[in-house]
Amino acid sequence: MHGLMMDRPLSIISLIDFAAQYHGETPIVSRTVEGAIHRYDYRRAHGRIQQLANALVRLGVRPGDRVATIAWNGYRHFELYYAISGMGAVCHTINPRLFDAQIKYIVNHASDRLIFADLTFVPLLERLAAALPRVERYVVMTDRAHMPAIALPNALCYEELVEGESPSFDWPELDERTASGLCYTSGTTGNPKGTLYTHRSTVLHAFSVNLSGGIGMTCHDTMLPVVPLFHVNAWGIPYSAPMAGAGLVFPGAKLDGESLFSLMESEKVTITAGVPTVWLGLVDYMRKHGTRPSSLKTLLVGGSAAPRALIEALEQEFGVNVCHAWGMTEMSPVGTSGRLTRGMAGWPRERIMARKITQGHAVYGVEMKIVDAEGQRLPHDGKAYGELLVRGPWVTSGYFEDAEADRGAFDAEGWFRTGDVATIDADGWMHIVDRAKDVIKSGGEWISSIAIENAAMGHPDIAEAAVIGVPHPKWQERPLLIAVPRKDAVPTRDAVLDFLRDKMSKWWLPDDVVFVSELPHTATGKLLKTKLRDQYRDHVLPKA
Repeated sequence: MHGLMMDRPLSIISLIDFAAQYHGETPIVSRTVEGAIHRYDYRRAHGRIQQLANALVRLGVRPGDRVATIAWNGYRHFELYYAISGMGAVCHTINPRLFDAQIKYIVNHASDRLIFADLTFVPLLERLAAALPRVERYVVMTDRAHMPAIALPNALCYEELVEGESPSFDWPELDERTASGLCYTSGTTGNPKGTLYTHRSTVLHAFSVNLSGGIGMTCHDTMLPVVPLFHVNAWGIPYSAPMAGAGLVFPGAKLDGESLFSLMESEKVTITAGVPTVWLGLVDYMRKHGTRPSSLKTLLVGGSAAPRALIEALEQEFGVNVCHAWGMTEMSPVGTSGRLTRGMAGWPRERIMARKITQGHAVYGVEMKIVDAEGQRLPHDGKAYGELLVRGPWVTSGYFEDAEADRGAFDAEGWFRTGDVATIDADGWMHIVDRAKDVIKSGGEWISSIAIENAAMGHPDIAEAAVIGVPHPKWQERPLLIAVPRKDAVPTRDAVLDFLRDKMSKWWLPDDVVFVSELPHTATGKLLKTKLRDQYRDHVLPKA
């Protein structure tokens, strides 16, 4: 027997419709590429989004067409998110930090018809345009006064495209499983792989993110998403913030500690989200200038494991609650949240910190399991570790037009293989031990490179650390610590190893330490360990 309830499709455009009607005066503030601070609100954004949708129709964009963006976090990029998806096309966000060959591949693989780009990325597109035959037009996201001379075919000015269009658009009623967005992985091995989101998956993800166990935004919050709109929908914030009626502050291209702090203070930001490297820069700035945030309450950190030292600094020195989260492009992306639960209120600080350095518990809608090498389920006892698999209504069911990538991506029950090695305890808290390809196998036992990195980051003279396994004649592999010293610091190998000695098992202790000026990163800011393994594959350990 079916129930008797209305069957209304979940639609992305309903989020901005809701925000405009019930939170119309809530501000959206952007630091623009041109330099000025732009201010408007949900009501005015709603009108411009409809103008943009009319312009897209005039340019011949049809339902299902891929329309690409390559832009910073700003109000025009926010408008594109809604206008493209709302009319039934697919918003394809491109990560400008990818290599040229990767950008060529994903634009051609997605068959993008239009590309909207911030001024910053015009030279990039001029360099690549000849290799992008399917792109019909380029739209530069600026006004006429800042429009440069451009060597791009059929180039248009964003503001000229929008002005004169009607601020009213008859949005189509789409099947909620209609494709809405497309985002490619960074492709550290092989070509990038595309995840194709739907209206249904996106709205359900926004609901879950806004629960108190997720980000938990309300209409009283002002959110500054440092995590980029050009990758994984800025963790869904462009959708969850309007749903909650929360204010938005977009930082543009300036992500240094000083620029972020000044924006947080001037706009009274209460919640922000980004990767650990960004927050390390913010902490350094606040320490140097003897200041602390006046309104910031919650800081979300994800993308890679946050070092314990960073969490402690933000909470104990600056009074900001840190919430660890985890997810993947293929998961829209949020899968877990480190929000403390009710029963932890009276826990001692050390026990709470032991939870905060994990990746948290699943948000509603996501299921997790860990399996051994044969695919058999392992117990959730906080001790057994194995490959982490997930499923849920906003987890991919297959890559965009990539049957080869689909092979091996799912188990026999249809769960998605994350490629992470993790433990899950009896309360459901998940702790990533390592990426499956990064875990170090020494003498038949596994060593977590992430755990050693996080411990090393607690050393006062180390700014960043990476750990890889290098060949050993007896133990197969042993850990090598590669560290970037802080400015003006001169740490020594022995001093670092002495610091680590009481923080891990003796057999986990790195066999050697190498100091470098910088570490390689992927387009999404993660450590590029494939390059490090290649660079140090012939490194001779002192005791080898």
